[in-house]
Amino acid sequence: MSVGEALLSLCDAQGMRSIAVVGTAKNVGKTVVVGTLCAALHARGVRFGIASVGRDGETVDVVDTMPKPRLRLHPNTIAATASGVLSPSPACEILDVSNLATALGPVVFIKTMAPAFVELAGPPSASAVRALKRRLFELGAQRVIVDGAIDRLAALAGEPDAVIVATGASAAATAEAAAEDAGALVQRLKTPAFDPEQPYIRISGALDAMAVSELIRANEMRQVVVTDPTRIALRGHALIRARERLRIACEQPLNVVAVTVASIGRDRYFEPRALARAVAVQTNLPVFDAYTDRLERAA
Repeated sequence: MSVGEALLSLCDAQGMRSIAVVGTAKNVGKTVVVGTLCAALHARGVRFGIASVGRDGETVDVVDTMPKPRLRLHPNTIAATASGVLSPSPACEILDVSNLATALGPVVFIKTMAPAFVELAGPPSASAVRALKRRLFELGAQRVIVDGAIDRLAALAGEPDAVIVATGASAAATAEAAAEDAGALVQRLKTPAFDPEQPYIRISGALDAMAVSELIRANEMRQVVVTDPTRIALRGHALIRARERLRIACEQPLNVVAVTVASIGRDRYFEPRALARAVAVQTNLPVFDAYTDRLERAA
């Protein structure tokens, strides 16, 4: 079974029609994972839509000018992208032009008529991303894939989306550090929904180190509630300490279902099985190798 099919099966089991893939860093195999999801949906004969909350599928990275993996879409795929990156091609049919704005022009919805490389660029705001997803379903998509970004996950909070986290050799100097970073991120993203029947205190804005210190000094025993997991501005040991001392919860949870790993980075390589096993232990989630189709689980 391919990584894409295995990930789809996980989402099927939880009734999730939308899947968002987010990376812990650049060059950790996110586009590869999106591609294998697309291939699995195409093999099933499912009509699907795809979008990005940033910019993906370009030939070279717009920041460091290094080559990037292209996003090749199968025929009859519905895609949302900015008009400014849409190549004039007979392989695509424009279905709709929206009023959703991006820095590269309004979002247009296209259908691929033949296999085509497509660059995706999407709107920055959470409300626009939600509107984009709704429109993809209205245009006939049965499933939707969102090529995401960690700093824009608020767009998916409270939505019935599956979130897949991608990490790899480009994320840290060692496999152990990459696994620890992935574990901390997954722990933050999996902040549970709060129980309105139990006492709580609501935090407006971000829950940062200063707020946590004040709450711990006050011996706060109520639930500490943020809007969504992206409002928790803590990392690593600071996050672990906060969770040990406080009952942190959120109003709009995220649904993290799996992690993928890429053992090959631009300037380093990790032993694939060891990396996948370390990430599985740290995250307690199914971990799939983006390149070998291997599955690891925590013992």
